[in-house]
Amino acid sequence: MNHFMLLSVPKLDPTDYVGFTFFVGCMAMMAASAFFFLSLSQFDKKWRTSVLVSGLITFIAAVHYFYMRDYWAAHMDSPTFFRYVDWVLTVPLMCVEFYLILKVAGAKQSLMWKMIVLSIVMLVTGYLGEAVYTDNAQVWGLISGIAYFAIVYEIWLGSAAKLAKDAGGAVESAHKMLCWFVLVGWAIYPIGYMAGTDGWYSDIFGGMDMDVLYNIADAINKIGFGLVVYNLAVKSTS
Repeated sequence: MNHFMLLSVPKLDPTDYVGFTFFVGCMAMMAASAFFFLSLSQFDKKWRTSVLVSGLITFIAAVHYFYMRDYWAAHMDSPTFFRYVDWVLTVPLMCVEFYLILKVAGAKQSLMWKMIVLSIVMLVTGYLGEAVYTDNAQVWGLISGIAYFAIVYEIWLGSAAKLAKDAGGAVESAHKMLCWFVLVGWAIYPIGYMAGTDGWYSDIFGGMDMDVLYNIADAINKIGFGLVVYNLAVKSTS
């Protein structure tokens, strides 16, 4: 007799919009990963790494969203730890994309490491303030915010911006689009931090259910980042 093992699938309430967005986010990220990976062969070698990193970003996010969906279904609680693990892997890779597309204009590895370090500081201090040292959430949030605005300054006004201007054309356009993702798209994360911590933060943003907004923002930011890089690779290869 053949025996079949049924996979345990969490049951989601039809009105559970958080669980729904976790599921949709997982599927969207996985589909984007497949798209980026399968398109690699059509680009010039100098752009393949950029598109590969885009696929890695969405693939890592898809795996984490799979676990976050199950965690939510089991506990009905925000999966803060898993979310920060996802971010600490994917956000530095998103910063690496700036270096990769600016290599054609002479970007050096020092720019890449600067962006990586700033992103890790931003995320680690954010996690400490939101989940570990919650009594000092404002202090850790301030440090995280300084790191975030340092990234914003670097890409909008710093050496990265100058390199993009020197490159011109499709590279400059792609760089500017990625800058807007960081400035506008990433703004949801500090808002979520303030909504999830006690003190004067919660007086301003308290009571908001940020998981749905986080999930939508993650999908838009990560997939959008990849599509910008993909479009640049297509134009440059053509």
